[in-house]
Amino acid sequence: WEVATDTGFSSPVRSGEALARPELGHAVHVEVEGLEPGRPYFYRFVAGRERSAIGRAVTAPAAGAAVDRARFGVLGCQAYEQGFYNGSGGTFENPRQHLGGEVYSLDDYRRRYAQYKMDADLQASHASTAWFCTWDDHEIDNNWVSALDQDGTPPEVFMLRQQAAMQAWYENMPVRRSAFPKGSSLQLYRQAGWGSLLDLNLLDTRQYRSDQPCDDRWATTCAGVTDRNAQVLGEAQEQWLYRNLDRSQARWKVLAQQIMVMDLERREGPEPGYNLDTWAGYAIPRRRLLERVRDRRIDNLVVLTGDEHQNYAGELHIDGRDPSGTPVASEFVTTSISSSGDGTDQRADGRRYLEDNPFLKFNNAQRGYAVCDVTAERWQTEFKVLDKVSDRSGTLSTRATFAVAAGDPRVVPA
Repeated sequence: WEVATDTGFSSPVRSGEALARPELGHAVHVEVEGLEPGRPYFYRFVAGRERSAIGRAVTAPAAGAAVDRARFGVLGCQAYEQGFYNGSGGTFENPRQHLGGEVYSLDDYRRRYAQYKMDADLQASHASTAWFCTWDDHEIDNNWVSALDQDGTPPEVFMLRQQAAMQAWYENMPVRRSAFPKGSSLQLYRQAGWGSLLDLNLLDTRQYRSDQPCDDRWATTCAGVTDRNAQVLGEAQEQWLYRNLDRSQARWKVLAQQIMVMDLERREGPEPGYNLDTWAGYAIPRRRLLERVRDRRIDNLVVLTGDEHQNYAGELHIDGRDPSGTPVASEFVTTSISSSGDGTDQRADGRRYLEDNPFLKFNNAQRGYAVCDVTAERWQTEFKVLDKVSDRSGTLSTRATFAVAAGDPRVVPA
């Protein structure tokens, strides 16, 4: 492996060798020391007579260093069969299908990752910039939590599937060796700083969560929603997050996590109904987090979320049924890059959500991603959307832009 300051690699600043072991799918995880902060570098790999494409990454600013601006993308929820990755451009291809059916074994998961990573646009995206990667449910199985899946598989059996999925995820993602899986568990939650401007807390809302209440039914509620013993983050991660937020000196505190924190009312009519696979299905942990932010006066907290396959922008209140007063924080939910196919500007349920939830400021159901542009005075999120992903002729545009001023968590059009 080589790291250089130029694409010609005329004078590599760091280089070395790493063994690509078959036990780890011939993956390597190189942690390079001694690089300068806040500057671009280029890297490549050489194996025998094979040479990789050149990748580019920018190192983070030094801890606490003054930083005027950060600009980054947020994206997720890719389904190979349901659309092309048109956000990166590309050439026309025929429709594609997964190799094999549902995945269970290590070989299955490796084959699925290999098929996805053969996509030229995905390769170009990874080569263009550094990524902070996290997971949600489909890296293992739909809506899994803890050692539970949605099919009633015995936990000790499902843990074998988790072990295979986590190893394949580790092999294929740009994460540190500290994330090396230990059986059916993997250290995913972690923090990264961007100078004095923002602290990024990457959370894990799957591995330590208690089972979804009400049998994970859609747009409903039950006594389980207010279970006082329910967990989303688990006790250890929750305390870790509180310590990070208390100590943070950064202008913006960011939670990069998986499931919506806004407690959207999703049922039509007077009775409440929630998506129980979101924080709204766990009323006590949700209230505990937001009250902690409010009571400790943790300003400029922004939550970045995925999973929904739709774009949302809104404000976080202790109880969304009483959204009076100043919000506690802001949340931006990013749509899928391809999952669910072409989509539409707004679905009927999205229009109803806007009518029934005054803290919700925006909804859109197209494919795309978000771009966050952050300064000390202002957080701005652009929702980039595609008119279609069913073929390569899809056109990218900015559907809407919303902003949050420092010291004021209200979400307003920009």
